[in-house]
Amino acid sequence: MSLIEYIKAGGLIMEILILMNTIGIALMITKWIQFWRYNSQKRLHADEIADDFASIASGDGNRVLLIVKELLQSRLRKLEKGMPTIKIIATTATLFGLLGTVVGVLMAFEAIGKIGMGDPSVFASGISMALITTVGGLIVAIIHTVGYNYLIAYLDNIEAGLEEELLIRFYGRGK
Repeated sequence: MSLIEYIKAGGLIMEILILMNTIGIALMITKWIQFWRYNSQKRLHADEIADDFASIASGDGNRVLLIVKELLQSRLRKLEKGMPTIKIIATTATLFGLLGTVVGVLMAFEAIGKIGMGDPSVFASGISMALITTVGGLIVAIIHTVGYNYLIAYLDNIEAGLEEELLIRFYGRGK
């Protein structure tokens, strides 16, 4: 059976899973490129945060650190846009796969109810749909769960690098 035949056998639910997968992968690639670019310009971003800080505050060390951390977080929130979509795809893909399973089994039982158990090919298409959408949902969920976790770790790494760069600027040393 070819990939196209599997997709057709999975029906509408499989098409939804493919759409979710396409959107999610495009978003993950976009975020990875965005994170990579941002991380490669870490010193520039640290300079911008330091400049923003210089224009709004001065004072004791604790207050300085608090304001700098808030400025850093406000910049990182911009990078986080789109991440919830990847997480939603990761979590809902398994549910769509399960939905396909239930619909496929329901179709199989309807076929048995109408025709009887004499010919197994009557309910085979329903069982086939159930299994195909289960596999499709799991594949999409696995890809997006791994991608999401990788990107979150990358974002945490960017944050740690910027914090270190800012500590060097304000206190003359790293962590």
